[in-house]
Amino acid sequence: MCEFCEHNHTPIMPLIGDKAPDFIANTTNGNINFPADYSGKWVILFSHPADFTPVCTTEFMTFQSMIQDFKKLNTEIIGLSIGTLTGHLAWIHAIKNIEYKGWHDMNITFPIIDDMNMQIAKQYGMLHPNASDGKTVRAVFIIDPNGIIRTILYYPLTTGRNFEEIKRILIALQTADAFQIATPADWYPGDDVVVPAPSTTDDMIRRLNRRDKMLDVKAWFLTFKKLKASDIYIKLTTRPKSIKKKK
Repeated sequence: MCEFCEHNHTPIMPLIGDKAPDFIANTTNGNINFPADYSGKWVILFSHPADFTPVCTTEFMTFQSMIQDFKKLNTEIIGLSIGTLTGHLAWIHAIKNIEYKGWHDMNITFPIIDDMNMQIAKQYGMLHPNASDGKTVRAVFIIDPNGIIRTILYYPLTTGRNFEEIKRILIALQTADAFQIATPADWYPGDDVVVPAPSTTDDMIRRLNRRDKMLDVKAWFLTFKKLKASDIYIKLTTRPKSIKKKK
């Protein structure tokens, strides 16, 4: 995959459904081999324009405040900017002395990638030349346990991310996978979900005849069913126990 198209320097970026580009990188938590080191886990890989910037600081503190929520959802956080490892470490140290929204003495525990050569930023299309010269935009990639990109979000430099929306998208993706459904507009856990549309004439007729009383049929192609938030939470946060091999 080329980093920029030949004529207009438009960044070429991976798309939803693509395999996440692999890389090896130095981070504030040591070296990582991505996505191999995160096999079996969901990952939120995000970029920020620069260290020691005000909006980025509020975002890092917000992500850290939610770190346990994400871990319960089998999800790891990775940050990236075009900055040095020493710069990242100095910024983390400075954040400890900042109080914001009642948070203070905050340790940033998720890894921050050193991408001074811009290689990873280019791989992921985080550099938008018409938006910034030499800084990454606020990109968010949600990557599933198989290393497949499931969501891509971009925010401009002046606008902080909506972290509740990032979490809502993650839960919606995991719920869709776990229960084989889709989620409608503005969905939150506990709201009705959308069941797959019929694929044959017979199935369509059965759907319209409302044979299944558990379904709320609005049209043959639009049908809802109830799914409790508690059932979703149990399903998404319960990990299968590993089976020990007999000696």
